Amino acid sequence: METETAIYIQYYNSPCGRLALGSYGNQLCLCDWTEATHHARILHSLGRLPNVTIAEAPSAVTDMAARALDAYFAGGALEFDNPLLHIGTDFRKRVWSELHSIPHGTTVSYATIARRIGRPTAVRAVANAIGANPLSIFVPCHRVTGADGSLTGYAGGIHAKRFLLALEGAI
Repeated sequence: METETAIYIQYYNSPCGRLALGSYGNQLCLCDWTEATHHARILHSLGRLPNVTIAEAPSAVTDMAARALDAYFAGGALEFDNPLLHIGTDFRKRVWSELHSIPHGTTVSYATIARRIGRPTAVRAVANAIGANPLSIFVPCHRVTGADGSLTGYAGGIHAKRFLLALEGAI
């Protein structure tokens, strides 16, 4: 008989919006903007994992993530060392993995990400994968811009994307 496991969710009020932090086992599986269009869809997909329930309660992992975000927003943390659990298709995981290679304080375009993963014509699919990123900030999708450098769609809103990029010195 399989045991049931919980995804523990706690909320974090950042200077640019409210985030839901979620842990599964000893890994962070969620850092998502609660006002985002895809937030309900992301929670639904996490809840479809076998034998998983979602509980609103802090965990050691979400507490660690909150402390890491505190340091980040205070201007101290350049990189995160929180253990992450990527839940998604192989293609999405490949895109999310590539986001980790974008240096702090810089931006790249969606087309650049598509080329880097060997799928230069898949710009829209890359944009969709980035939009479905359930680990915002920890997987730095805010560092991706339009081909002309414009601040295009972001789950937390353009104001949050601008705030994060300014915090990192990218704009």
